[in-house]
Amino acid sequence: MDALVTTEWLANELGANDLRVVDATLFMAEHGRDAAAEYDAGHIPGAVFMDLAELADSASPLPAMLPSPEKFASRMQSLGLGDGSRIVLYDDSPLKTSARAWWMLHTFGAHDVAILDGGIAKWKAEGRALATGKETLRHRHFTVWADTSGVRTLEQMKANVESGAEQVLDARSPARFTGEEPDPRPATHAGHIPGSKNLYYADLFNADGTWKTGDALKAAFDGAGVDLARPLVTTCGSGLTAGALSFAAHLLGVRAPVYDGAWAEWGADRATPKAMGPA
Repeated sequence: MDALVTTEWLANELGANDLRVVDATLFMAEHGRDAAAEYDAGHIPGAVFMDLAELADSASPLPAMLPSPEKFASRMQSLGLGDGSRIVLYDDSPLKTSARAWWMLHTFGAHDVAILDGGIAKWKAEGRALATGKETLRHRHFTVWADTSGVRTLEQMKANVESGAEQVLDARSPARFTGEEPDPRPATHAGHIPGSKNLYYADLFNADGTWKTGDALKAAFDGAGVDLARPLVTTCGSGLTAGALSFAAHLLGVRAPVYDGAWAEWGADRATPKAMGPA
């Protein structure tokens, strides 16, 4: 299964015994939308709803830190996702949150994972079938496992400012990156990690919401000053849209770990250095 699949491919695969379709839509409060309610009102047949807002470390003061491997495995089992499942993710979020779910699944041991190109918006635009309400689920075994090589911590990012061993690519808007626009979180400094570069996650997509691929996608990274032959780490505001950069890098054959604490952690820490202005 390719990492990016088409609506036509998915329509032909629906009903396969090993295929699991997952709605990984997450909205912020300012979006004024309810992801669970929208799922109930209409989803791809057989799809289950992954509640990313709940699938986080509830003990952390940060908004979207990874949960424990045990919590993640338990939630996946309850969604009927298990070892050996082929998982196709989609969303209808402006934040393209299926990419965050893709990165989480890889971190916790699932590797046959794809994203539906264009999401449910494209599925609906093509007049394809929808289901309503909840799906009947059968628990499946999901092995508790974590590979933290794709995760970066605050201490690792501090060390990287000194070493410059890994390029840091920030998914936030240019105005947030430069500090022209203040951070929406209270007591959080504006600006960016010193030495980092900026590629707004929205620039990874075509006008119809599908992912850029091939030369067009590479051009986006080139335009941000990224050398894809060198190690790369992604970051953002709270750990969500960094997943889009990581997935885009994956489409180009590059593994890009995610700084999970993101600017919510770095910008609120008085001990971290901050930079303002363009990269």
